[in-house]
Amino acid sequence: MPDEKDALSRRQALKVIAVGVGTAGTLQVIDQTALAREHAHRGASQDTKPEDPKFQPKFFTADELATITILADLIIPADDRSPGAKEAGVPAFIDLMVSESPGETQALWREGIKAVDQKSQRDSATSFRNATREQQTALLKEISRNELQPRTDLERFFRRIKNLTIDGYYTSEIGIHKDLRYQGNAYLKEFKGCTHPEHRA
Repeated sequence: MPDEKDALSRRQALKVIAVGVGTAGTLQVIDQTALAREHAHRGASQDTKPEDPKFQPKFFTADELATITILADLIIPADDRSPGAKEAGVPAFIDLMVSESPGETQALWREGIKAVDQKSQRDSATSFRNATREQQTALLKEISRNELQPRTDLERFFRRIKNLTIDGYYTSEIGIHKDLRYQGNAYLKEFKGCTHPEHRA
């Protein structure tokens, strides 16, 4: 995971992944019917945040969801351009997607979260959610080091949560309108075409 000074380039890279391989990567571990059925996440993200007292997880326990929330917000943190994954409702989105996935996929998520906590206990003598921000960031940097060719279950879990975090963020209202600045289709009174002299007939 890149240092904080690389946040801008990292977020630009995430945008590319979001419109390219992000969704494709996620669909390998998430039931496609769930993704299609629940794409109304854009509007729902405003009132289904884990900190909302009305929010009830569909699959994860409160402790598991707390770990997911921290991980997602470290992957896409808030910056001066837009809020981060937590504010975009990504943890609730992940909970929803995993709740609609096959039992084998659900087990992979539970095992991944457990492995993160076990590593945190080894490294910092505390659970991941109770570790300091510096300890959490250090752990995430370590398990993301072999992102392109993950070799361990923890490294594979990082790819899994990163892909779904990207999908959730860039299908949310915050990701689309605040980060990508998408304004919708614009009416053009005229289309001037190419203005390069060498391309004129």
